[in-house]
Amino acid sequence: MKILVAVKRVVDHKVNVRVKADETGIEDANVKMAINPFCEIAIEQAVRFKDQDTATEVVLVCIGRKEADVQLRAGLALGADRAILIKVDEEVQSLDVAKLLHKVVQEELPDLVLLGKQAIDTDNNQTGQMLAALTNMPQGTFASNIVFTVPNKIKVTREVDGGLVTLALNLPAVISVDLRLNTPRYASLPNIMKAKRKVITVTSPETMGFSLSPRLTTLKVETPAVRQTGIKVADVDELVDKLQQAKVI
Repeated sequence: MKILVAVKRVVDHKVNVRVKADETGIEDANVKMAINPFCEIAIEQAVRFKDQDTATEVVLVCIGRKEADVQLRAGLALGADRAILIKVDEEVQSLDVAKLLHKVVQEELPDLVLLGKQAIDTDNNQTGQMLAALTNMPQGTFASNIVFTVPNKIKVTREVDGGLVTLALNLPAVISVDLRLNTPRYASLPNIMKAKRKVITVTSPETMGFSLSPRLTTLKVETPAVRQTGIKVADVDELVDKLQQAKVI
């Protein structure tokens, strides 16, 4: 069984994000970049399936700048077999990402596609659902548990506002993963060295016969307003008095 895992390069979640001086976006020059945490969970799950002999091959695919090969090497060091980098210099919006992934799915014919439920930079939570619609595959979103039952069938437990929902999906399928699915491993030094010899195939939308068609334009990015310091009140009467002074009530 082949598993395709989508990976996104983002600013490391430990870095304090800064807005560019011209307010066109966030500053990413000389900033530590990393694999999107949700994508890392997807890689870990795919590798676990491979460790259990459920999967035979794990293929990573990333859409981004040429520097994203660093994050792909990191994913290969976690246990993936090979990777595909679709080199794009500009920002790619969710629908175009889904369409490019659709083309990769048509070429690779994976039995399972895993994605992070969202990226921590845009927080759109759209690509997995769009890809499932384009490929006409069943989908499971926000997966907190994934279990293979019988051949060509998988059970997905997903988190919803009211609790948990378990779905039975026929393969091939698209699944977006949530934080509680697993804890990603650390790459060992031997695996980091092995990853240097693994294949990363570099292509582009033009080579794939695809033209990007952005539908949204970012007009301005601003730093959030600084919040005022809070105060403590002694009792309910003082709270009501403060709220009345602020004309909240």
